[in-house]
Amino acid sequence: MRRKLFPIIIAAIGILCFFEGDFGDFIVFLMLAVGGWLIYSGFKGRKTGYRKKEEIPFLTKEKEAYYKKNGMSESEIELFRETMNLSKQQVLRLQQNIQKSAKLKAIDLRHDTLKAAKALFKELVKEPTRLPEASQFLYTHLPNIVDLTDHYVEINSHEVKSKEVYGKLEESAQIIDQMADLIVKDYQQFVSEDLEDMDVEISIAKKNLDHDPDLSTK
Repeated sequence: MRRKLFPIIIAAIGILCFFEGDFGDFIVFLMLAVGGWLIYSGFKGRKTGYRKKEEIPFLTKEKEAYYKKNGMSESEIELFRETMNLSKQQVLRLQQNIQKSAKLKAIDLRHDTLKAAKALFKELVKEPTRLPEASQFLYTHLPNIVDLTDHYVEINSHEVKSKEVYGKLEESAQIIDQMADLIVKDYQQFVSEDLEDMDVEISIAKKNLDHDPDLSTK
């Protein structure tokens, strides 16, 4: 609406200046108006372009066939790909933030947060129909820790820090530490069935070894 009004206003002022015969003022006004509009458009474009969403990669026939083999509908495939594309960007953002701060690196080393996030992402790629099981990770924990680390890195980059700022950084680091632990738990919960299956297989293997002296390691 504003874009449509702008040329109308300019035209109206031009007509008024024509009848008044004051073209010099009109040209000055026109230059100021156009300059102001360009500055505003550039600022707005830069603001809206911040963290521009990357385009979803082209869907290959092999991938499409894999999704359909898993019984996914067109809408489910679209939702999965959009969600995973956003999550990939968030994981990469988290990795960048961790590399910018020694404190964040220490938190990551303590929990293996980034490793867990990437591992859960890979598990979802292999089992797309299990997307709802990772809803806490995808829609709450991962976005939250990315936002928290964004703010931490931004504040930590300030050259001059007050006592209050250091306090906020420490408080923020504690929350990030808790979120990091939640992400690891998300991964552990997601693969818990696999671990249970492995426990069963190990138990069966041990029983077989006990019944066969030739295979026993004792």
